[in-house]
Amino acid sequence: MKSILVTGGAGFIGANLVEHLIKTHENCKIVVIDALTYAGDVHNLNAVKNTKNFTFVHGNICDRGLIERVFQHYLITDVVHLAAESHVDNSISHPDVFIETNVKGTFTLLDVAYKYWMEKPFVFKSGFESSRFLHVSTDEVYGTLGETGLFIEETPYAPNSPYSASKASSDLIVRSYHHTYGMNTVITNCSNNYGPMQHDEKLIPTVIRKALAGEHIPIYGDGKNIRDWLFVLDHCKGIEAAFFKGKSGEVYNVGGGNERNNNYIANKICEILDTLAPLENKSYKSLISYVEDRAGHDFRYAIDATKIETNLGWKADENFESGILKTIQWYLKKYQK
Repeated sequence: MKSILVTGGAGFIGANLVEHLIKTHENCKIVVIDALTYAGDVHNLNAVKNTKNFTFVHGNICDRGLIERVFQHYLITDVVHLAAESHVDNSISHPDVFIETNVKGTFTLLDVAYKYWMEKPFVFKSGFESSRFLHVSTDEVYGTLGETGLFIEETPYAPNSPYSASKASSDLIVRSYHHTYGMNTVITNCSNNYGPMQHDEKLIPTVIRKALAGEHIPIYGDGKNIRDWLFVLDHCKGIEAAFFKGKSGEVYNVGGGNERNNNYIANKICEILDTLAPLENKSYKSLISYVEDRAGHDFRYAIDATKIETNLGWKADENFESGILKTIQWYLKKYQK
């Protein structure tokens, strides 16, 4: 039986992934480690906390002694690494935290896994021959695009924020452990996620939360920055495909094919809220306001997901319009309690 360590499993993507894996892979044991900082919430795991193949460990991935004990106690055969500081604004004000978690934390996990699974470079210990380290990263490592073009797996790295630089660094450390030590690694780079359980500070939850509270909805700059939006369950299925079917040493870009600018996002959410939770005599759109742009704000991200679609048979099930409706319905239940 596989014993999979999911780091950051109480966070947004992690909790959705854990719930999906426990539903679809009952023969795998899922061990979650999460530091439960501001972005992690153990309540995100309520749906799985009583299942027989789930275990939760409260701890920090930079704590090498703890990681070693977790590997030994739970006989960890695989890692799906999602734990990361991920909010660009926070990386601008506190870059040191991002370097600590995203760079040092990733190195700590890799090095413990290498020593636990392998005798020496390119030689696995008995029972760990298929052990895999999957690293979940972001399209932001590629920098920014103009009005045309797409990120592919071979796009040169050009990170523009402390967050994306820390993720690019962690990607390269993972790559080095594959080429130097022969570790079975896979990297996924995803576009912007949205969906249930996302932290309140992110764009889509912020728009919904501010609207329902009757507050100004803040949009950076002129609102024309473009992102490729990926529904979180589609991303989880992409991670699943890369983990179980991906080729060792490969990178897979996971994108939703849903390019939308921030103005469209805010207006679409307001239109749906006007129907589901209407205000008296006005539209939620009247609350939209523009604020000073973020420092170093990349103009456009967009992913070409041809490789994972062609090689692994993955494809996003949701378009933005279907996914955002499901998302708003989830947040209405959360914010209107």
